[in-house]
Amino acid sequence: MKLRNLALFVVIGLLALPVFAGNLAKPGRWQTTVETEISGMPMKMPVRTINTCLTKEQADNAQNLVPKSGDNRGGCTMTDVKVDGNTITWKMTCEKSGMTGSGKITYSGDSYDGAMHMTMQDKDVSVKYTGKYMGDCDGTEMK
Repeated sequence: MKLRNLALFVVIGLLALPVFAGNLAKPGRWQTTVETEISGMPMKMPVRTINTCLTKEQADNAQNLVPKSGDNRGGCTMTDVKVDGNTITWKMTCEKSGMTGSGKITYSGDSYDGAMHMTMQDKDVSVKYTGKYMGDCDGTEMK
């Protein structure tokens, strides 16, 4: 059951990916595709596609560079957040679950690619994500 909770936390944590982009991403609707692999899992996690709306205020706020889960139930802290050109990198420590990891997102105009690697106990979790700008928000995006 802990693996399922870990996978859920990973997906929740990635729901807001476009919000991390600061000035690297333009305001509007972003579609994120998330692929998660967990070592030792007998079956592959399903690919998830999530639509989010990035406001101008979010895009202009440098504090949004730090990835956060929706309700921070994971007790995770992001450190060493760096922006170098069009790439954002960070390290993560989740005290409650004992999970640690690091991630990277690279923006290219209307799209981004990224990856995050985490470890928890004896499990490795690899997440790959891609995002693309879809235009104006239409109200159907996750909040």
